[in-house]
Amino acid sequence: MTTDQIGKWVGARQRRRLIGAICATFLALAGVSCTNDEAGTETHNGIPSTLRLGLIPNIAPEQQRAKYQPLADHLGDRLGVQVDLFVAADYAGVVAALAGGRIDVAYLGGLTYVQAERQVDLTPLATEIDQETGTSRYYSAIMVRQKAPTQHLGEIVAPGRSFAFGDVSSTSGSLYPRIMLTDAGAQCSTRKMDECPPLSSITFTGGHDATAQAVLNGKIDAGGIELRILHRLEREGKVPAGALRVIERREVQGYPWVIRTALGEQARSAVMAAFTSIDDPKLLDLMRAKSYTAVQASDYDDIRHQADRLGLRAAA
Repeated sequence: MTTDQIGKWVGARQRRRLIGAICATFLALAGVSCTNDEAGTETHNGIPSTLRLGLIPNIAPEQQRAKYQPLADHLGDRLGVQVDLFVAADYAGVVAALAGGRIDVAYLGGLTYVQAERQVDLTPLATEIDQETGTSRYYSAIMVRQKAPTQHLGEIVAPGRSFAFGDVSSTSGSLYPRIMLTDAGAQCSTRKMDECPPLSSITFTGGHDATAQAVLNGKIDAGGIELRILHRLEREGKVPAGALRVIERREVQGYPWVIRTALGEQARSAVMAAFTSIDDPKLLDLMRAKSYTAVQASDYDDIRHQADRLGLRAAA
């Protein structure tokens, strides 16, 4: 961020705080409402004066919040509003916050999006062009320890073997690993998510980083993970490079940023433009993106189909 940009950002924040202070004074003295415009809750461009941004915790929630603060700052500067971050304890918590109107825009996995749209009217906005694939798609993978004798996924789908998913509503940590297991012969239950015979044990760790550690420590024979998260864990030294080996992977449509449709077309256009305008290399690198591209509901039709087939669409 340049000095001029910092100055503009600080100035915008100071103006919003001044308006808030004046409003609070009027409210205290006169007992009447005070807002930025006639609508009472929106700025001139149709965006709520405080835009609430929700994030699924695909890593530990406190790490997720810190990671995305620079994005919140960019959106706030671009849109001229305050942007507050919300990270739930699990994926279902973000869906509940959307359905309850407690957040306006959310970063969801594809599975979480198709679960959430059953409860609240959502419009997909954009997804990142992935740094590893150069497309709007990324990889879900199944991993084992490097020293494990396992060479093929079929060897995992057997009595006495154990498997770890992340959050039940994770696309790359739950849905696509389940697809790979069933393609290899597992008879995963559509009602009991922790039953996938002939596998003897199914665990939900809650997150990709926890799944990697469970496999690395030998507590689980194999697990599902978002491949780029595994690579990040290796770069950060949290998983020794080469200690985990991928035995199967599938491409997945990228995480959609979505907005509650009730906010209207003006808000949708403004937020969409704020994403597609990101060109700061440091911010893009932080977001694991080369750039952002528009997505639409039909881009997630395969995820809807697979989630329905495997009983995961109603899991949130």
